[in-house]
Amino acid sequence: MATPTASYRTHPTATAAMPPGIPFIVGNEAAERFSFYGMKSILVVFMTQHLLSAAGQPAGMTETEAREWMHLFVASAYFFPVIGGIVADAFLGKYLTILLLSIVYCAGHLCLALMDMPQPFLAATLEPRGWLLAGLALIAVGSGGIKPCVSAHVGDQFGHSNRHLLERVFGWFYFAINFGSFFSTLLTPWLLEHHGPGWAFGVPGILMAIATLVFWLGRHRFVHVPPRGGGYFAETFGSEGLRAVGKLVPLYLLVAVFWSLYDQTGGAWVQQAQQMNRRFLGIDWLESQIQAINPLLVLLFIPLFGSLIYPAVGRVVDLTPLRKIFIGFALTIAAFAISAWAQQQIDAESLRLAAAGLGPEAARWPSVLWQLAAYVVITAAEVLVSITCLEFSYTQAPPQMKSFVMSLYLLSVSLGNLFTAFVNIMTRDATGNSTLTGASYYWFFTGCMAVATLLLVPVVLLYRPREYFQSESEGGPQTH
Repeated sequence: MATPTASYRTHPTATAAMPPGIPFIVGNEAAERFSFYGMKSILVVFMTQHLLSAAGQPAGMTETEAREWMHLFVASAYFFPVIGGIVADAFLGKYLTILLLSIVYCAGHLCLALMDMPQPFLAATLEPRGWLLAGLALIAVGSGGIKPCVSAHVGDQFGHSNRHLLERVFGWFYFAINFGSFFSTLLTPWLLEHHGPGWAFGVPGILMAIATLVFWLGRHRFVHVPPRGGGYFAETFGSEGLRAVGKLVPLYLLVAVFWSLYDQTGGAWVQQAQQMNRRFLGIDWLESQIQAINPLLVLLFIPLFGSLIYPAVGRVVDLTPLRKIFIGFALTIAAFAISAWAQQQIDAESLRLAAAGLGPEAARWPSVLWQLAAYVVITAAEVLVSITCLEFSYTQAPPQMKSFVMSLYLLSVSLGNLFTAFVNIMTRDATGNSTLTGASYYWFFTGCMAVATLLLVPVVLLYRPREYFQSESEGGPQTH
């Protein structure tokens, strides 16, 4: 068991008030998400349009290859939560795990920024693709390792006396995620377009360093739940732990399909936006900036759902967490059906241009408003699925395995992205492009979501919830 260098509180205080460490966690999350989503928003565009060789020559990837890299990166980032959760719960504790892996995270951003260094430096070290691989690997380890720890660390601040505030705080937590994401998704593509990859990847790195500092400043305000040491594995994989995990696994496997579709907003939807009329509100938007509508809508939907929609629906039907997730699944089907219909219009226009022998500059592409409509629907689904799963996963996990269970939920994101990458790899032809093209690509994933929604019905009907919270203490800080 790790030995701390100072005395920290190890149990929540019995109070109905908001825990004092929450502002530091929420502030840290806003800055960290700025860094992650800013980098992720430009990844596909950078790999296809801006990637160079060590000699400074264009070395861009095909659209299919770029989608594969992006989804494999996201899959890795959501695989490492399993390792991070075990390290936190068993050996280092959540606070120290978050702090150390945040430094690894910052190093990853630095590697990405180095891709824009002068050619003599690149020739003497790694070529840009090598720095890209190193940066993405470090960010996957850092961001992935801290993900289950941060969300579980939020829940650790609460006991039975203030548990009624937990749903509100997870809403704030998600609000912070999308507050950071909104501004980074607008700013980072602009930085890439006007100032190059160095600034575009460097600014998110600076924000990650700020996130690490904010988290360190709150160290004496947090509840630090001690790591379990060697006994962790016997407790986690004992009868109670396995029973809790076994109940959640069917849900997480189906949620993986949701993430397969949702995370294509950063890949296939960006590429779709390249072939749309992106003039909106008098501005010609960059294709990777369209994603900014998602976090903006989340910022609007969180208070709307919490204060209006949930209470109104709750007066008619008991809106349990699993029922919220089911509704979110159904909305995801509708969102991808809209994007599939928009792609059909793009395909028809492409055929018209080819038949008439016209170039793309005379084209009548469909308006980006169709994709914005799809974003409205899939963002509502995100609020219903993602926020609900975060809170539900925490409450269903026994105290000794909070981070581990959160990591299993995050693993569903990894599985979803692996599925998307697998589909792209298996349908790739000799030229490196997918044979599952146009609207058929979107209809395929729409069908997958419909199947997952049907399979969720027995899970909703049969699951029996059991909630777990940390024990409280009336005293002050305790040493562990």
